[in-house]
Amino acid sequence: MMDIEIQTDMIQLDQFLKLAGAVSSGGEVRALLAEGMILRNNVPETARRRKLVPGDVITINSSDAYRVVRLQQCRSQS
Repeated sequence: MMDIEIQTDMIQLDQFLKLAGAVSSGGEVRALLAEGMILRNNVPETARRRKLVPGDVITINSSDAYRVVRLQQCRSQS
C-alpha cells in the first residue's frame, strides 16, 4: 500500500487518483468506476467526485492500494 499525502482536509476521488499517478484523466476514472474496479475502504465506489479523507484506502483492480494521508505541516518555532 502506498501512502499519498494531501495538503487539505479532503480530496475528490478523481483528483486523488491523478495525484497518486494511478490514472491520467477523469475519463479513465469514470471507466474504472463503471467497471466496478475501484474500492473505497473495501466497498465498491460509484462516485467520481466522492470526498476522501485521511485514512481512506482506495484499491484499484484488486491490486494497487493507496491510503489518503494528511501532510504534516512543520511549525516554525519563534
